[in-house]
Amino acid sequence: MTAVIQRELDEFLYQQVVRLIRQLQQQQLLRPGERLPSLRQLSSQLGISIPTVRQGYEELERLGLIEARDRSGYYLKAQRQPECRPGRLPLSNKPVPVRQQSLLEQFYQAVHQPGILPLGIAQPSMAQPSEKALLRTMRRVTTLAGQQVMHYGPIDGFAPLKRQLALRYLDVGLSLQPDDLLITNGGQEALAIALQAVAKAGDVIAVESPTYFGVLELIETLGMLAVEIPVCPDDGIWLADLEQALGSQPIKACIFSTAISNPMGSFMPDAQREALVQMLEQRGIPLIEDDVYGELYFGAARGRPAQCFSRKGLVLTCSSFSKTVAPSYRVGWLLPGRYGREVWRLKRALSFASSLLNQWTLSEFIASGEYDRNLKKLRQVLKLNKERMMALVQQHFPAGTRVSNPQGGAVLWVELAKSADCSLLFQQALQQGISIAPGTLFSPSHKFRNCLRLSFGVRWQPEVELAIQRLGKLAILAS
Repeated sequence: MTAVIQRELDEFLYQQVVRLIRQLQQQQLLRPGERLPSLRQLSSQLGISIPTVRQGYEELERLGLIEARDRSGYYLKAQRQPECRPGRLPLSNKPVPVRQQSLLEQFYQAVHQPGILPLGIAQPSMAQPSEKALLRTMRRVTTLAGQQVMHYGPIDGFAPLKRQLALRYLDVGLSLQPDDLLITNGGQEALAIALQAVAKAGDVIAVESPTYFGVLELIETLGMLAVEIPVCPDDGIWLADLEQALGSQPIKACIFSTAISNPMGSFMPDAQREALVQMLEQRGIPLIEDDVYGELYFGAARGRPAQCFSRKGLVLTCSSFSKTVAPSYRVGWLLPGRYGREVWRLKRALSFASSLLNQWTLSEFIASGEYDRNLKKLRQVLKLNKERMMALVQQHFPAGTRVSNPQGGAVLWVELAKSADCSLLFQQALQQGISIAPGTLFSPSHKFRNCLRLSFGVRWQPEVELAIQRLGKLAILAS
């Protein structure tokens, strides 16, 4: 530390601690998301008592400059500009057909181009890869199981993995039997099966606005219509808007991410989630919950899945290990509620079974404790990456840019001036070796032309910071 405590000043010692941390922040010796010196460490370095350092840190926390993390210490927060959250959208007045194929094809081609920095695709597990532990586990499984792992697995999934998942749901108050779960080929197959179990071509499906483009592609492929329900950046969909839409539109089913939404990163409080389920079940409308980010929360605890509040079995929960372990394993699952027989039939017809080797490996990975250890580290890394990326966007993007403050997951939602065209920005960024996700991908009615999604689910390196700076320059020209 270059600064020292000056006892001859009238200023209290704890106030000098506050001033010191602010100086380190201004000099960028401490950066958003980084851990502050421990109480004991700073006490020793400055020659003051631990309670004095603690008082300084508590004042910084009160000012919203740092945050305390349980058993981890204090961390510098990104400083947000006033009025920087995305604004509220009006409710759509009618359902629309989805036509996203052309732009989606361009987007996916860009993601897999060699030499492209993938800030457009959400792969949070890549921020803290677990490949070494997974490979050890897979080798052990291959040795123990021998030729068994070469065979088809059961249609509904590997029983030990289903038991592990059922036990994990007990932690959030959801009591299940292993037979209540269906293992799928990733979360996308779970969503596809759930949607086909509750709706047919021509039906109207309520989706979040903005929503995950994979949901929109499913609706388009199945010949359904979508009606958009605006999302609050903090608390998920606006329930008043949903109630209005239910009264005016022939909604057959809803697909929402109530835990951590994609791309906004909002987190619906449990009381609001319960009210949502009651509103839909009173009308006999199924809710498909896309819960793939549920384990990647940044708060004190995981939100309770919407299925915890279901009384009529009309909630179907879809999730996977793609975001928490490895996308390539393609292991997801579905809690079908009252639709068990239909989803089982659809699974058999669509893919028959999921990879037995991958399911067995994940079962052992969870049982060994490696999964939870890696998950804890992953959440910490993602939260650090979020703080870093938010700070960079606020520093380098045009004045007036709005950015979400996700409460979990791996993506930021960035809103530029109304005049900006982020589809054009997408093409310009590709020319500089950077992929982003243009906002129109996230709306069936091509809203969000001036928005983009950025992923912080990456290994943080200097190239990421340079990429955000370059994007900021492009965004200034586009605005």
